[in-house]
Amino acid sequence: MTIKVSLIAAVAENGVIGRNNQLPWHIKSEFQYFKTTTLGHPIVMGRRSFESLGKPLPKRANIVVTRDTAFSAKGVIVAHSVEEGMKIAKDIAAKENVGEVFIGGGADIYRLSLPHADRLYLTEVHLKPEGDTLFPAFDRGDWKEMKREFHPKQEGETADYTITVLERKLPQE
Repeated sequence: MTIKVSLIAAVAENGVIGRNNQLPWHIKSEFQYFKTTTLGHPIVMGRRSFESLGKPLPKRANIVVTRDTAFSAKGVIVAHSVEEGMKIAKDIAAKENVGEVFIGGGADIYRLSLPHADRLYLTEVHLKPEGDTLFPAFDRGDWKEMKREFHPKQEGETADYTITVLERKLPQE
Protein backbone atom coordinates (compact mmCIF):
# COMPACT_ATOMS: atom_id res chain seq x y z
CA MET A 1 0.00 0.00 0.00
CA THR A 2 1.29 3.45 -0.93
CA ILE A 3 0.81 5.89 1.90
CA LYS A 4 0.44 9.56 1.04
CA VAL A 5 2.18 12.25 3.08
CA SER A 6 -0.10 15.27 3.43
CA LEU A 7 0.59 18.65 4.99
CA ILE A 8 -2.39 20.36 6.58
CA ALA A 9 -2.18 24.02 7.53
CA ALA A 10 -4.16 27.22 7.88
CA VAL A 11 -2.17 30.01 6.23
CA ALA A 12 -2.94 33.73 6.15
CA GLU A 13 -2.67 35.72 2.92
CA ASN A 14 0.77 36.96 4.05
CA GLY A 15 2.04 33.44 4.84
CA VAL A 16 1.60 33.73 8.62
CA ILE A 17 0.66 30.52 10.45
CA GLY A 18 1.33 31.60 14.03
CA ARG A 19 2.15 34.26 16.57
CA ASN A 20 3.63 33.50 20.00
CA ASN A 21 2.96 29.76 19.46
CA GLN A 22 -0.76 30.40 18.87
CA LEU A 23 -3.00 30.87 15.84
CA PRO A 24 -3.56 34.60 15.18
CA TRP A 25 -7.25 33.99 14.40
CA HIS A 26 -10.22 32.07 15.73
CA ILE A 27 -12.17 30.07 13.15
CA LYS A 28 -14.13 27.29 14.84
CA SER A 29 -15.50 25.86 11.58
CA GLU A 30 -11.94 25.51 10.22
CA PHE A 31 -10.90 23.66 13.41
CA GLN A 32 -13.76 21.26 12.67
CA TYR A 33 -12.46 20.77 9.11
CA PHE A 34 -8.99 19.98 10.49
CA LYS A 35 -10.47 17.47 12.94
CA THR A 36 -12.68 15.74 10.36
CA THR A 37 -9.85 15.55 7.80
CA THR A 38 -7.19 14.14 10.15
CA LEU A 39 -9.37 11.89 12.35
CA GLY A 40 -8.17 8.30 12.30
CA HIS A 41 -4.86 9.17 10.63
CA PRO A 42 -1.40 9.44 12.22
CA ILE A 43 -0.31 13.06 12.59
CA VAL A 44 3.27 14.33 12.91
CA MET A 45 3.93 17.68 14.59
CA GLY A 46 6.72 19.55 16.28
CA ARG A 47 7.01 19.83 20.05
CA ARG A 48 5.95 23.49 20.18
CA SER A 49 2.87 22.77 18.05
CA PHE A 50 2.02 19.90 20.38
CA GLU A 51 2.51 22.12 23.45
CA SER A 52 0.23 24.79 21.95
CA LEU A 53 -2.52 22.15 21.77
CA GLY A 54 -1.95 21.18 25.41
CA LYS A 55 -2.82 17.51 24.88
CA PRO A 56 -2.75 14.82 22.20
CA LEU A 57 -5.35 15.01 19.46
CA PRO A 58 -7.92 12.27 20.15
CA LYS A 59 -8.49 9.27 17.86
CA ARG A 60 -5.17 9.82 16.04
CA ALA A 61 -1.64 8.59 16.63
CA ASN A 62 0.26 11.74 17.66
CA ILE A 63 3.95 11.70 16.71
CA VAL A 64 5.88 14.61 18.20
CA VAL A 65 9.23 15.56 16.66
CA THR A 66 11.76 17.14 19.00
CA ARG A 67 15.53 17.38 19.36
CA ASP A 68 15.07 17.15 23.14
CA THR A 69 16.03 13.56 24.01
CA ALA A 70 14.46 13.95 27.47
CA PHE A 71 11.04 14.98 26.13
CA SER A 72 8.10 12.73 26.82
CA ALA A 73 4.37 13.30 27.07
CA LYS A 74 1.49 11.01 27.81
CA GLY A 75 -0.34 9.80 24.72
CA VAL A 76 2.32 10.68 22.13
CA ILE A 77 5.11 8.89 20.30
CA VAL A 78 8.35 10.85 20.30
CA ALA A 79 10.60 11.07 17.21
CA HIS A 80 13.88 12.95 16.94
CA SER A 81 13.73 13.86 13.23
CA VAL A 82 11.03 14.53 10.66
CA GLU A 83 12.16 11.46 8.72
CA GLU A 84 11.80 9.29 11.81
CA GLY A 85 8.39 10.82 12.54
CA MET A 86 7.17 10.14 8.99
CA LYS A 87 8.46 6.56 9.11
CA ILE A 88 6.66 5.92 12.41
CA ALA A 89 3.47 7.51 11.00
CA LYS A 90 3.66 5.42 7.81
CA ASP A 91 4.26 2.22 9.79
CA ILE A 92 1.18 2.96 11.93
CA ALA A 93 -0.87 3.84 8.83
CA ALA A 94 0.14 0.58 7.12
CA LYS A 95 -0.73 -1.44 10.22
CA GLU A 96 -4.11 0.31 10.51
CA ASN A 97 -4.73 0.15 6.73
CA VAL A 98 -4.91 3.95 6.41
CA GLY A 99 -3.60 5.44 3.16
CA GLU A 100 -2.53 8.85 4.40
CA VAL A 101 -0.49 10.48 7.16
CA PHE A 102 -0.63 14.15 8.11
CA ILE A 103 2.01 16.73 8.95
CA GLY A 104 0.50 19.29 11.33
CA GLY A 105 3.27 21.85 11.81
CA GLY A 106 4.99 23.98 12.82
CA ALA A 107 7.07 25.91 10.34
CA ASP A 108 10.27 23.82 10.57
CA ILE A 109 8.34 20.55 10.38
CA TYR A 110 6.43 21.82 7.33
CA ARG A 111 9.67 23.01 5.68
CA LEU A 112 11.45 19.70 6.25
CA SER A 113 8.51 17.54 5.17
CA LEU A 114 7.38 19.59 2.15
CA PRO A 115 9.78 17.82 -0.27
CA HIS A 116 8.18 14.49 0.76
CA ALA A 117 4.57 15.69 0.51
CA ASP A 118 2.09 14.25 -1.96
CA ARG A 119 -0.81 16.50 -0.97
CA LEU A 120 -1.37 19.89 0.68
CA TYR A 121 -4.56 20.73 2.55
CA LEU A 122 -4.25 24.49 2.82
CA THR A 123 -6.84 26.68 4.41
CA GLU A 124 -6.26 30.14 2.99
CA VAL A 125 -7.27 32.49 5.81
CA HIS A 126 -8.40 35.84 4.38
CA LEU A 127 -6.43 38.00 6.83
CA LYS A 128 -2.95 39.55 6.95
CA PRO A 129 -2.14 39.29 10.66
CA GLU A 130 1.17 40.01 12.31
CA GLY A 131 3.00 36.82 13.14
CA ASP A 132 6.35 35.24 13.88
CA THR A 133 5.82 31.90 12.14
CA LEU A 134 5.39 31.45 8.38
CA PHE A 135 4.43 28.56 6.13
CA PRO A 136 7.40 27.71 3.88
CA ALA A 137 7.43 29.14 0.38
CA PHE A 138 6.75 26.61 -2.38
CA ASP A 139 6.27 26.65 -6.14
CA ARG A 140 2.53 26.39 -6.82
CA GLY A 141 3.43 25.30 -10.36
CA ASP A 142 4.52 21.95 -8.92
CA TRP A 143 0.99 21.34 -7.64
CA LYS A 144 -2.41 20.70 -9.20
CA GLU A 145 -5.43 22.23 -7.47
CA MET A 146 -7.99 19.52 -6.71
CA LYS A 147 -10.42 21.51 -4.57
CA ARG A 148 -11.23 25.14 -3.80
CA GLU A 149 -14.10 25.93 -1.45
CA PHE A 150 -14.86 29.38 -0.02
CA HIS A 151 -16.32 29.63 3.51
CA PRO A 152 -17.69 32.93 4.84
CA LYS A 153 -16.91 33.60 8.48
CA GLN A 154 -19.54 32.46 10.92
CA GLU A 155 -20.65 34.29 14.04
CA GLY A 156 -17.73 34.63 16.45
CA GLU A 157 -15.09 33.84 13.81
CA THR A 158 -12.40 36.32 12.80
CA ALA A 159 -12.12 35.69 9.04
CA ASP A 160 -13.47 34.16 5.85
CA TYR A 161 -11.37 31.31 4.50
CA THR A 162 -10.94 29.11 1.45
CA ILE A 163 -10.12 25.43 1.71
CA THR A 164 -7.77 24.26 -1.04
CA VAL A 165 -6.39 20.80 -1.71
CA LEU A 166 -3.31 20.53 -3.90
CA GLU A 167 -1.77 17.32 -5.30
CA ARG A 168 1.86 17.17 -6.33
CA LYS A 169 2.10 16.97 -10.11
CA LEU A 170 3.71 13.87 -11.54
CA PRO A 171 6.92 14.51 -13.54
CA GLN A 172 5.16 14.16 -16.92
CA GLU A 173 2.34 16.62 -16.05
